[in-house]
Amino acid sequence: MSVPFLLEIGTEEIPDWMIPPALESLQVLFEKAAIPHDAVRLDATPRRLVLRAEGLSERQKDSEERVLGPARSAPAQAVAGFARKHAVRPEDLTFESTPRGEYYVFIRKVKGRHTKDILADSLPAMILGIHFPKTMYWTGKGGAQFIRPLRWIVALLGNDIIPFELAGVRAGALSSGHRRLGSGEIAVTIADYEQRLRDHYVIVSAEERRNKIRRELEGVRVKPDPVLLETLVYLTEYPTPITGGFDRQFLDLPEEVLVTVMRHHQKYFSVEDASGRLAPEFVAVMNIPSDAEGFVRRGNERVLRARFNDARFFWETDQKKKLADRKSDLAHVTFQAKLGTYLEKTERMMALVGELGGDRQAVRAAELSKCDLTTELVKEFTELQGVVGGLYARVQGESEPVWQAIYDHYKPESMEDVIPRSRAGQFVALADKLDTLAGCFGVGLVPTGSRDPFALRRAAQGVVKIIVEGKLDLSLSKYLTDQTLAEFLAERIRYYFRDLRGFKYDEVNACMAAGSSNLADLEARLVRVRNLRSSPDFEPLAASFKRIRNILEQAKFTGVGRIDTGLLEAGPEQDLYEEYQSTTGQPIESVISRLRPKVDRFFDKVLVNAPDARIRQNRLTLLSALLREFSTIADFSEIVTTA
Repeated sequence: MSVPFLLEIGTEEIPDWMIPPALESLQVLFEKAAIPHDAVRLDATPRRLVLRAEGLSERQKDSEERVLGPARSAPAQAVAGFARKHAVRPEDLTFESTPRGEYYVFIRKVKGRHTKDILADSLPAMILGIHFPKTMYWTGKGGAQFIRPLRWIVALLGNDIIPFELAGVRAGALSSGHRRLGSGEIAVTIADYEQRLRDHYVIVSAEERRNKIRRELEGVRVKPDPVLLETLVYLTEYPTPITGGFDRQFLDLPEEVLVTVMRHHQKYFSVEDASGRLAPEFVAVMNIPSDAEGFVRRGNERVLRARFNDARFFWETDQKKKLADRKSDLAHVTFQAKLGTYLEKTERMMALVGELGGDRQAVRAAELSKCDLTTELVKEFTELQGVVGGLYARVQGESEPVWQAIYDHYKPESMEDVIPRSRAGQFVALADKLDTLAGCFGVGLVPTGSRDPFALRRAAQGVVKIIVEGKLDLSLSKYLTDQTLAEFLAERIRYYFRDLRGFKYDEVNACMAAGSSNLADLEARLVRVRNLRSSPDFEPLAASFKRIRNILEQAKFTGVGRIDTGLLEAGPEQDLYEEYQSTTGQPIESVISRLRPKVDRFFDKVLVNAPDARIRQNRLTLLSALLREFSTIADFSEIVTTA
């Protein structure tokens, strides 16, 4: 008989951004428990992680365990001892053939355990095994560790409670409702679990909370913000959007400042008017069903007004000193202890922009790019660094290419973000990221595991994205003198082309093996190989190149020497040489159909490892030349073939 399973881990509030990864970790741990089941469903609110599964058996199937005993040739005393150990007679043992000969075997019948007992044993370690970036003790040093203190655990298999205790919390059938509006103890069953919590103002399903917010925002011109929506979904158990307003005079401030205050500091959605401009309104999401008296709305408006007044004060104060006059102040702002100040970083960036090919305006943008770090507005709203510099540069009379480059130079902030809009901005962004990468790797600050305090992975991904999507014709090799950094960037290149651009992993490996310092060239070669793959001659030829590579490696062939035409044998060998000569310098797309049959016949009819050393060397030279000719696009031996 199959039964459902419910696990609810009740805690103090978990940080919203940690919840989805924690659910993934919980599912992996449950699958590792190897308890047969059907569908699994995971849900969460700030105060609970929930796993439900269908189709568990009440008791696991009986099984057999094979125990290998002494060899058949062993003395009778050894056989009798083995049989006695397992409480059987020697004549009841069977034999099994192994590579080492025949052995006595005892087949033990293992009775299947009750699933409830298996879960009772495994759930404590499973719960504590959920991965979080950091955990805390709350029962004392050396006690259980979790992201937040455990407050209750619901563990049910069918109608039965799974009996176990963890950190003083005994598993049972009592859940807890909304912190303010619900009961602290709610008796639940698997059948009524969601409804019982809903009665106490907890919507268990994240998807349902997400849809509730969307549905109740219909008719309001909210600026789309999927990241903020996800944050609010995992900050609330019963989300309800409300609309508030602010004084129109604040619209004199740049939109970027107002939106940042609302989004990052207050978790509010911004609202647009009919023309697409920022409206003097916002949407907050409460964790209660209604605000009939308007207390929550007025409280949010009061807080936002104070934040906007702060922003306006900082904006006006900062205008008293031009960006250019702030450059010397960067000497007092540390970039990294071993890498000096932001003034030193600025000087390096200016030189690097010039090396990359940036013009006078790009160099000027690099010079001013970090000056906003000394402004009051950025000190208060760090998310606006770069953006504030661009805005200040604009109002202080810098040219459009300069202020736009400053504004954009932190882009892209993720692989989904756009690259800087202008060439000047691309050069400044590249210089910034390359300087950070080279400097940090140079002093041993290499990312390990989840630790990446200088966001070097993001910087490397940004370098790849800017060069490829900006179609910049430059070589990275001169900027990657550190081997560890070169390998680190190679991984980001692979990720970009494989996971984001959809090229097959063997295509990426093959093309990178032929060179990856010029990413624009790499992209062009990847497109060529992907197009070539549809040819019926591609895979057989790739398999032949792989065979050539293996032959040359086995022969430890150095590739030195010229082909001696006098040693070529008439027929397939001569034909392959002539085809090689006629196709030299031509793109493989135009010769693949002619080349493939010549290579096939050569391997069918010609013995490469000829007894005569001179002939053998000449044939290896021919194969090496052929491989080298077409390896400028890709190392085709890296292509995975079905043959």
